[in-house]
Amino acid sequence: MNVNVKYFLSMNSDREKRNQENFAFLDEIGKLADVNFNVENHVEGLPEIVFIGGGGVEGNFKIALPSLKDPIIILTSGENNSLAASMEILSYLKKEGRKGTILHGSKTDVAARLKNIIMAQNAINSIKGMKLGQVGKPSDWLIASDVDAQTLLAKTGMEIVNIDIEELFKEIKKESYPENQFTEDLKKHKFDSNELEKALYIYGALYRLKEKYNLKAMTVRCFDLLEPFKNTGCLGLAILNAQGIYGGCEGDMQSLISMAIIGEISKQPVFMCNPSRINSENKDIVLAHCTLPLTMPCKYHLMTHYESGLGVAVAGQIPEKDVTIFKCAGDMSRYFVQKGTIKRNLSEEALCRTQIELHLEKGMEYFVNEPIGNHHLIVIGDYVDAVKEFFTLL
Repeated sequence: MNVNVKYFLSMNSDREKRNQENFAFLDEIGKLADVNFNVENHVEGLPEIVFIGGGGVEGNFKIALPSLKDPIIILTSGENNSLAASMEILSYLKKEGRKGTILHGSKTDVAARLKNIIMAQNAINSIKGMKLGQVGKPSDWLIASDVDAQTLLAKTGMEIVNIDIEELFKEIKKESYPENQFTEDLKKHKFDSNELEKALYIYGALYRLKEKYNLKAMTVRCFDLLEPFKNTGCLGLAILNAQGIYGGCEGDMQSLISMAIIGEISKQPVFMCNPSRINSENKDIVLAHCTLPLTMPCKYHLMTHYESGLGVAVAGQIPEKDVTIFKCAGDMSRYFVQKGTIKRNLSEEALCRTQIELHLEKGMEYFVNEPIGNHHLIVIGDYVDAVKEFFTLL
């Protein structure tokens, strides 16, 4: 990974020596973090950090500030009054209403945090201007998941595009879809070919709306498809998610926002699911849903949608690994994130089709005392610290 560095040289008389020490420090951090630092030849669009090479550079930083973008990551070596200067600079940033943080500590700690900061900073940049489609209103039972579009735009740069459900219906009636590796693989599974074809028509309709409105994410009031089409959006959303288009269920915009954030931080497929039951004593929670990215399970088979018995749903086996579970409020006022471990995949009749039992060492207090809605998001891997950096820097 490449990172631009804005370097402020120490004002001390022994500048040449300090330069050598500072660049040696950068080199060590880069090796530990697997990062290449561009000190002179900056590349547009890359993450950027500010490296304070020593004391006395505060005035030069103030002059350069208008050309720097928030959040400003201030790296200090801990030598030659670098930390003191960085603290003065950060205080000035706060006074001016700018966003920033100091990156300081042992080389190992700095490198580890730098990785998380870069993930967070890249995600903050990538969601700016992202268009999120809301196809139909949220399902009637989502009484705590409203999102104010203007607040979201102001805080994140994400834009909600409202699309009437009737427009989706018209697209479905065109009965066409783009062929790709995922549609080909789905047709190899044992399932009613007529039902599969109808589910793929819904995928095609969603795909065309994505193209028309230039969407990076979309959520659908999917239960409205049951009566007119006797099918669901489960399969269409599974394919879109596999293609890197965040696809959410039930018109739940709050969860779609969360999907986009954790997806852009982790660059991993995202499973949107419902908590189904909790065993507080064992610190285990069962989560399930009828769709997930086709690129996420190690294997999957096709079933009907759980609640209706109609359409085509995905029953996937997700690898039993460490995961991150996440959810944020639509106004970014709070979030939940915790590392967990998938203990096993389930196949119970009375649950949605993809089912996992997740162990959360820190327990279940959040779910029973202060949940952010019902849907939550799962990605494979530990991204807890990167999520925390995201909300610190946002």
